[in-house]
Amino acid sequence: MFCANKNPQEDSMNQFIQKYQKKVIGVLSGFDRLVLRGTLRAISFTAGMMNLLYDMGVLLKDFTSYVERTTKLLREASTEEARQLNRPVIYLASSQTRKELIARKIMKQDGITDGLICIISCVEPCISYAIQRDREKKKLVLERRQRKCLHLYHYWIDPVFGFMSARIQTWFPFPIQLCLNGREWLSRQLDASGMRYKREENCFLWLDDFQGAQSLMDEQLRFAWTQALQHIGAKINPVHQDIFHKYPVDYYWSVHQSEWATDLLFKSSRALSEIYPQLVRAGIATFSSPDVMRFLGKKLHGNFAGELVSDYKSRPEGIRVKHRAGANSVKMYDKRGKILRVETTLNDPKPFKVFRPLEGNPQGPRAWRQMRKGVADLPRRAHISQASNNRYLDALASLNTEDPILKIIDPVCKTVFWKGRRERALRPWSEEDQLILKTITRGEFSINGFRNRDILPHLFPGVISSDDERRRDSARVTRKLRLLRAHGIIRKVAKSHRYVSTKKGQRIASAIMKYQTVTLDQLEKAAA
Repeated sequence: MFCANKNPQEDSMNQFIQKYQKKVIGVLSGFDRLVLRGTLRAISFTAGMMNLLYDMGVLLKDFTSYVERTTKLLREASTEEARQLNRPVIYLASSQTRKELIARKIMKQDGITDGLICIISCVEPCISYAIQRDREKKKLVLERRQRKCLHLYHYWIDPVFGFMSARIQTWFPFPIQLCLNGREWLSRQLDASGMRYKREENCFLWLDDFQGAQSLMDEQLRFAWTQALQHIGAKINPVHQDIFHKYPVDYYWSVHQSEWATDLLFKSSRALSEIYPQLVRAGIATFSSPDVMRFLGKKLHGNFAGELVSDYKSRPEGIRVKHRAGANSVKMYDKRGKILRVETTLNDPKPFKVFRPLEGNPQGPRAWRQMRKGVADLPRRAHISQASNNRYLDALASLNTEDPILKIIDPVCKTVFWKGRRERALRPWSEEDQLILKTITRGEFSINGFRNRDILPHLFPGVISSDDERRRDSARVTRKLRLLRAHGIIRKVAKSHRYVSTKKGQRIASAIMKYQTVTLDQLEKAAA
């Protein structure tokens, strides 16, 4: 039975599902890998650390002995549980050794199903503090610099999250990094609810109730993240309160990396293998840099300083197609032969917006502001990632459609009557109509839509010399928007001046734009 994600953006993904409904038996969307960071922001800069030393009554000449005592206290307290439970504490000479593989091997050998597995330590680069003598001022100064120190990696099976890990830096300012997996977490939720499933690593090869499983994944977004993470932080550093008893400071929890995956489970490996080669070719040969930005809901302009890359990688289990825009990416690959996974990775949230009040004033006015890394914006991060996955699947569906181009665009090539007025047919091959279609499908309009004034500079570039000229151009844009609304290409957002593209409009615009880039040689090869 089909399961549709509750996300409001799913209508777009349904185009892909409807096309392959005889092959797909279920869909599941949610977080895959999550990397979270806990930061003591109050002492993560030099002035803040100086405030701590002042409150603790520590002189700069005594700084080295103070931090060494504190580090020793933290290391002993952090590894105390392992000693009590007789779990391994392993030191690695090289930080390049795959620590998770060691932990999973120990878990399997010792039959660990709950609680601490092991602690692994190694020396790694870090950002910390050191005392430097200022020769000109003839005094000691505190500097924030890169150096090396011991890090402790805790691996355990959590009652909520399942298998996970945490790393703590044993020198000030003691940042913590957590790694967990949303699919691992879901399996715990499924066990608690009594739902049956078949799972291999981070894939579900069968689910008794797709809709019920999706509801459980949706609950992860409503989870009390801050409280749970503070509890884990106290477990990793049991002496936190003792260290900061005169200078109270809590961890600020942020999302360093997030992977949001949409899995489409096919009836069989054969059902997926019949279409996957075509999807790979489309992803590599057809999608351009503006397409990648459109998937992520952003625009491609001269100020974009990131790198746009599309590539593919052959892996033992299949071929992975990846499109990267700076630190963010969208990728597609087949998992376990039966699962088509589309995954959006967000490492840099700054290009995106969230409707929120100012930080520090939760009761203040809300507005569209820059999305933060903090866990408070995790639901918005999920929404943007799901929208990205949906746009990618929607693009694949339109690119691989078996319908002739003429059949797709024919309905808009006829005169229509809308709200009592006659509207002309669209002319898909004219520069004028191609420009408006290309403009409304730009990346920056994918999530929040667009207004008349947003698209005016794209349709009528150049300096506007007078208010009268601006009004004339704005009126021309209004007429174009009416034409698109009459043909069902766009729709107006209720109680606003914004417009968004419809599924029909996205399909038609995509077909027209891609048709313009196909050469006669490509058409001949496709027909062969």
